[in-house]
Amino acid sequence: MELLRFATAGSVDDGKSTLIGRLLYDTKSLFDDVIDAVAITTARRGGEGLDLALVTDGLRAEREQGITIDVAYRYFSTPKRSFVIADTPGHVQYTRNMVTGASTADVAVILVDARHGLREQSRRHACLSALLGIRHLVLAVNKMDLVDWSRTRFDEIHHDFQALAAERGVPAMAAIPLCALDGGNVVDPSPHTPWYHGPTLLDHLETLPIPQRMSGPLRLPIQMVIKPRPGGSDNAMHERRWYAGSVAGGVPAVGDRVVILPSGVITQIVAVEGNLPAVRVQFADEIDASRGDVIASADDPPNTVPSLVATVVWMHDKPLLPGAHVLVKHATRTLKAVATVLHDKLDVTTLASDSQVAGLGLNEIGTVSFITSLPLPVDPYVQNRTMGSFIVIDPVTNATVGAGMINQ
Repeated sequence: MELLRFATAGSVDDGKSTLIGRLLYDTKSLFDDVIDAVAITTARRGGEGLDLALVTDGLRAEREQGITIDVAYRYFSTPKRSFVIADTPGHVQYTRNMVTGASTADVAVILVDARHGLREQSRRHACLSALLGIRHLVLAVNKMDLVDWSRTRFDEIHHDFQALAAERGVPAMAAIPLCALDGGNVVDPSPHTPWYHGPTLLDHLETLPIPQRMSGPLRLPIQMVIKPRPGGSDNAMHERRWYAGSVAGGVPAVGDRVVILPSGVITQIVAVEGNLPAVRVQFADEIDASRGDVIASADDPPNTVPSLVATVVWMHDKPLLPGAHVLVKHATRTLKAVATVLHDKLDVTTLASDSQVAGLGLNEIGTVSFITSLPLPVDPYVQNRTMGSFIVIDPVTNATVGAGMINQ
């Protein structure tokens, strides 16, 4: 069955957890004991019925504060498709968690409270979704019951979001008026929107085209080298090393001419084992390749570059300044790097770029150049998410402080 990965995003209290709880409940994807536990907790807190936000707000701190802190993943299926949902936090303090949850998504569902419209954090999440290569956004205008299901209000928010999506180059978007609390237009159509003739949220998610994750030329970052066992073997295949990893593009096949990067050695694949994306391969020649190297199509290799120009989302209280020494983790290789130039910074409210930038602060987005200690084989992020992205690590604390999407 087809699998669609989608992330919910938006500002605090726009109803992301409730929406996911509603999807799971109305598609009959919750076990009876989960429903009973939610009912008991709802009653203990003075509520009535089911507070469906409790389905995903699993951490004690989240339940006490009524906000999502961590990324909650949930799974459900319909007769048409299987789904993986990432319920990402809306609070600005946990923007890094939102980036984590959305980084593997095919679709981003941006929730907006109909009373408040697009707020800074919902704009930031829409921008981040576009930067992360999500090519389809869904505007879910939630809490429509609190504005009397006003078509005028829905159209105002839709118009604002269309402008934002167009500015960020998102090729496809849809807008759906809904109420996660009572389920209107989530799984079943709402009787309160006779003026809306589009699909429900679930209908839309069931019919969206799913991107092909293994498309493009071969890219296989080496994660492990498996050496032959001591003592040898009568089978020549058992005497060769295996090179294992997770395929980032293409499909390796026996007979493929490949290049090992960054060394540039060319060889041929003679054996492939495993189930995509996790595979291991053997080569016709004994070569020097190790963890961090990349096996790529010899006819269409990535660029091997000594420096990176990337859009960076900064995730640390300490700002990123020119000259900062960091670690960069790209695919399976981690190496030293220096941030040399901060080219510009994006204002997520106005979508204007400011070229007069001294540093990147917490949750700010900008274009940065890095010089790396070794050349890296990279693709532009728009072509390959794995080969076009990296994380920035503090070399002292080993904390993840930034995420980069390569432009060149």
